[in-house]
Amino acid sequence: MRKSIRTAGAVTLAAALLAAGCSSTETEPGASRTAPVDLGNVKLVSYDGCDDMLAGLRTAAAGKVGPWGLAGPQIMYMEARSDVATAARSKVAAPEHSTTNVHEAGVDEPDLVKTDGNRVITVNRGVLRIVDTATRKVTGTLRLVDSEQAWAPADLLVSGDRALVLFSGGGIIPFGAMAKQAASPGPRYVLVDLSGEPKVLGSLTPDGSHVDARMIGSTVRVVVRSQPKIDFPDAGPDVPENERTRRNAEIIKKAPIEAWLPTFETTDAKGATSTGAVTCDRVSHPSEYSGTSMLTVHSFDLAQGLAETAPISVAADGDTVYGTGSSLYVTSNPRWWWPRPIEPPAVEDTPSATVRPPKIQDTPFSTAQPPKAEDTPSSTAQAPKVEPTPTEPPVTATTEPAPETTATPVEPPEETEIHRFDITAPGAPRYVASGRVPGRLLNQYSLSEHEGHLRVATTSTSGQTSSSAVYVLKADTLNKVGEVGGLGDGERIYSVRFIGPVGYVVTFKQVDPLYTLDLRDPAAPRKTGELKITGYSAYLHPAGDGRLIGVGQEASEEGRRLGTQVSLFDVGDPANPRRLSQMFQKDSGTEAEWDPHAFLYWAKTGMAVLPLTSWSGSEQGGAAALVLTVDDSAVTRTGTVTHPAPKAKGNSRLIAYDQGIRRSAVIGDSLWTVSDLGLKVSDMNGLADQAWIPFD
Repeated sequence: MRKSIRTAGAVTLAAALLAAGCSSTETEPGASRTAPVDLGNVKLVSYDGCDDMLAGLRTAAAGKVGPWGLAGPQIMYMEARSDVATAARSKVAAPEHSTTNVHEAGVDEPDLVKTDGNRVITVNRGVLRIVDTATRKVTGTLRLVDSEQAWAPADLLVSGDRALVLFSGGGIIPFGAMAKQAASPGPRYVLVDLSGEPKVLGSLTPDGSHVDARMIGSTVRVVVRSQPKIDFPDAGPDVPENERTRRNAEIIKKAPIEAWLPTFETTDAKGATSTGAVTCDRVSHPSEYSGTSMLTVHSFDLAQGLAETAPISVAADGDTVYGTGSSLYVTSNPRWWWPRPIEPPAVEDTPSATVRPPKIQDTPFSTAQPPKAEDTPSSTAQAPKVEPTPTEPPVTATTEPAPETTATPVEPPEETEIHRFDITAPGAPRYVASGRVPGRLLNQYSLSEHEGHLRVATTSTSGQTSSSAVYVLKADTLNKVGEVGGLGDGERIYSVRFIGPVGYVVTFKQVDPLYTLDLRDPAAPRKTGELKITGYSAYLHPAGDGRLIGVGQEASEEGRRLGTQVSLFDVGDPANPRRLSQMFQKDSGTEAEWDPHAFLYWAKTGMAVLPLTSWSGSEQGGAAALVLTVDDSAVTRTGTVTHPAPKAKGNSRLIAYDQGIRRSAVIGDSLWTVSDLGLKVSDMNGLADQAWIPFD
């Protein structure tokens, strides 16, 4: 899982990257078929003007419309997360502290907690809090949403004394919450001044759905996806579907350009609002596109505010964002957006008249048991996406404008389109190139840019079979220069790590093959080693030269999940990867399996911390932070940290609390842990309690 060839050069480079500690700089997987595939080149082109843009979008969208309009799958982006420390804001030297586990060093991602060593900033249940790490007191509080909407997912990006709170929209409404129609539509980004008592400086509300965001320095780039604003009247129950489709295509052909142009609203510190829209000259498109969605990138400097967001748009779908210090990649998989037909529920699956309220662990604030491993691969970059399931009958899709009668639906190929933008200059990104690869990405860790090349790991499926591969593309053109396949035939990728010229891929069905890849020659990448063990690693983390930590699940020989396992791998010999040690906790799971920001590794002492939820309740309250020590040869259990159980609220309809620990950080000689209830400070030497800071 880490190196591919045993040479001094590879060892030196990998070691330098491993030294990044908690801030990760690598990628994870995807995979694809092993037969060579012509990847082509998907060129992005600017429209000649609004007339050209309107004609192209009308034609493309008319070819995708069905009897029920342009209804797409109901997709919920759970939360994109990250944790990066910001510069000290005062003359007081910040104590040594950890940063969040991000994909690329220096590229911040949104997360629910940030620290600069002197303060801890959190956003929890709609409230932003600032905690002074010296006094361990809350020094500032700001409620950002109505208390009845506190369930809305939110994350943070922080630069100096400015925080951007990202309400991504959607999410699961916990039992007892009162959802207001007007408060649930979509994303909202709120800029907050942290210099004194926190106060709102402005907000940006785009019309669309939040995809992801990245920040370098104080410059943030937010990616939003929007759909055409076109109303399709109900034709009535007696109109056949082919006639519905024909009528809908005619409606699209008459839709104005405003139906597609992405819009947004900005609000200043005084509450004054203004609206804007992306102009036609700032919209590009691939040579082939559906006309059913737009990707918009808003760029702004937190130090300057949100008045000028310099938005640009691409006529494309998008689901994954990957950023480096110089590039922003946005990818999409056409089949991901393909609507699936609705199967009527079986009689035994139909809910009875008595409906049980959802459990606390079913809320997005929980560390509850995730989907079964054999059903859903874990993600190392973000929470798993919900498989597309439309609430309307399937949409008819073709690659040409819709004819007078309904054509046989043509499912899009299973491939991933990749668009690269140059972000070296302030302001709006500059389009560089586009390309495509077969298969589907697992998450952003499936992408890794290194020395002028982009490595892409994908999995391709055909019927009940699947295969995985890693493609190497030139970063400036996104044309393929090499590929290596044959990774886990019949299996899917569960995790990947790219470290310099080395790649590590984990696939899983019943056993966990760990592959090491030599990527030094972009034109001839090759598999160099393989280790087969039961279970799987859903997240891989570097732990010093020749060592790799794997976090995932142990499994039976038949592939049945048994509980959390943390493995230490020796990958010093790329031809012979070995597992040196395993920590196994029966009947348990960890959020770190699908969200790497939940994992903390403090290289200075070898301490690793991850949330742990126990199905058997063997841990106090069933949820804790598991603290481990990782040395050169073993993973040993140090102890656990737990938070107080929430107090009963009688028969009130307040949103249920969850004491499950979500994040952890090292500040000085203390371990800080964060839950829905508050912050606990523990002594790193022995884990004795030092302070409890409740979220009132």
